[in-house]
Amino acid sequence: MKVVKVINNNLIKSFDDKNNEVLVMGCGLGFKKVPGDEINESLIEKIYTVNDKTNSSQLIQLLEKIPLEQIQTTNEIISFAKASLGKKLNQNIYITLVDHINFALERRKNGVAIRNALLWEIKKLYNHEFLVGKEALNIISRRLGVSLPEDEAGFIALHFVNALMDDLSMEKTTDMTKMIQRILSIIKYHFKLELDEYSIHYERFITHLKFFAQRIFTGVKIEDQDSQFIEVLKLKYKKEYECTLKVRDYIKQEFNCDLTEDEMIYLTIHINRITTTI
Repeated sequence: MKVVKVINNNLIKSFDDKNNEVLVMGCGLGFKKVPGDEINESLIEKIYTVNDKTNSSQLIQLLEKIPLEQIQTTNEIISFAKASLGKKLNQNIYITLVDHINFALERRKNGVAIRNALLWEIKKLYNHEFLVGKEALNIISRRLGVSLPEDEAGFIALHFVNALMDDLSMEKTTDMTKMIQRILSIIKYHFKLELDEYSIHYERFITHLKFFAQRIFTGVKIEDQDSQFIEVLKLKYKKEYECTLKVRDYIKQEFNCDLTEDEMIYLTIHINRITTTI
């Protein structure tokens, strides 16, 4: 792999063996290097594959201004998250998370604390991602000597939630979290009960709500397959269907989205399961 451009002492632009543009990072990797030189592979710590010119520009700007130790810390966090979550992450996580951690460290240095208003919801709805966020705080403390509050574990968790879903911005991921919590509140109020958050039906329902909310925000709908079945549900699960109607009205009012009959069917069945196993 050859040097195409030296960004700084720790960052080089190059091309891989498939002719994809890459940014190669390593301590001292670009020191006294010029275009055409061979890259010392023993110094390579991370290779970023660039998908488009916009991402390339954003990543270069970030990696130029942010201290190397913060970038290395972020890379360790992402590597841990990949192994723990066992799923593919959107490459943009390298841009968004390193920027967030840098900003969080600046806030800490300046004594500015930001409360995470969704911390409780994040713990409940995205427990695995939150635990990754907690470990991220441990990595930051170990490598950088800075202790960040638990609120930051929640913010970091949302970055990984976002990285697991295509076509969603961080703002939409936050809105999606609020939507799920609001739907759960509608159910609790309608039935006047607390849900068993440790039951298998509850876990399945939360999974359904995550994909349901993702479809709402990406504009993907489940096509109606059996319009007669909804009439059966209205009679068999009257109270559950009435609750589903409240959820439908909330979605329509807040997000101007109409639910298909199949979505109504799935919601009604799930609501029945989590409210009859209490």
